[in-house]
Parts: sequence; structure tokens; C-alpha cells
Amino acid sequence: MLLKYRVPGGEHYTDSGYPKSGPYPESSLALEDAQRTVGLVRFHAAEWHIDSHKIGVLGFSAGGHLVAAMSTHFDKRLYPAVDVADKVSCRPDFAVALYPGHLWNWTYSSDPEFKLIPDIATNINRQTPPTFLLQAENDNVDNVNQSLVYYIALKNADVPVEMHLYAQGGHGFGLRRTKLPITGWPQLVETWLRTIGMTPE
Repeated sequence: MLLKYRVPGGEHYTDSGYPKSGPYPESSLALEDAQRTVGLVRFHAAEWHIDSHKIGVLGFSAGGHLVAAMSTHFDKRLYPAVDVADKVSCRPDFAVALYPGHLWNWTYSSDPEFKLIPDIATNINRQTPPTFLLQAENDNVDNVNQSLVYYIALKNADVPVEMHLYAQGGHGFGLRRTKLPITGWPQLVETWLRTIGMTPE
């Protein structure tokens, strides 16, 4: 299932009157949509012949940030319940974040802190789903530190995590086949899903 989620626009403002922009927590729209979607899929799992305990999320770039937000903000919906589907857990059973963005708590100083953004970091615990991370070291949009700080935080919290770094691949490679080794990432994800019991041996 492909989620087309809302992104902030001019009609959404902070208390101080400035337009909301950027990823969660600056704007909650995308995470609200993601929470709703996982709940709906789990609620209809039997009808759609899906295992309700094997529902995962995968995202690229800003979508990778959304994957991290979904993995750490599932205890409470960010919106008023619409129907009974919103009473069902919206916790993903696994998470795949490819060249995720907006996770490294960097600044414009010459010595940025090597830390995960606080809103994600403070919510990582043993309930955070197993996570797969992948990124190219020559990514000139989202620095590889985005993945590294998330990996370290997950590892320190004893959350099962697997990370793959490649020298080349840049940003936005997605599913397009290339001559670079990173193009084989879907097979790595398939193998990982088997190792965590999400797909048959």
C-alpha cells in the first residue's frame, strides 16, 4: 500500500503566526496520516488477508523521517478518533528507512552536535520496532549522519537494527536499477525480513 500523506501548507500556522513547515514535530500532518493508515490496515487485516502482526512501513528521505516518527510515536493518536479503526494499534511491526532526513540534530556551526533530534530520541524504547537503515555515503542531500545517529540510538536502546552504508549511490535512487552495488538493497531488505520472522524462510 502506498501512502500519499499531507505536507504542511500556508493554511497551517504555529501559535506565533508563522506557517508550519518541515517534518514532525514542526508539523504533525504527515504523522497523523501515517497513524491513521496503519490503524486502518490493521483493522481491515482479516478482510484484506493480511497478518495483523506483520505490518511494516518503508520510506525514503523525508519519508524515512516519517518512518522514524511512526516507530516512536504510536502510543497516542495525534488527532481525535474518527472511528473504531483509530482504537487499533498504529505501531509498525517493522520499519525500513532509506536515506532518512531530519534526524541528525545538526546546526550551522562548525562543530555540530552528533545527536538524534530530541523528539525521536526521547521516545525510543524496547517497543520501537525492528529497523533497517540504508544510505549512500556520498548522499549530498541527507548527510549519512542522519542514519548513523538513529542507528546508535536504536542500538543503545536494544532495538534490533540493521544498517548498510555504501560508498556511492547519492540521494533519491529509489527502486531504479543502476550499476552501483547499492541497487541491490531490495534483496537485503527481503533477507532481513526473513531473519526477523516477518516472511517465511
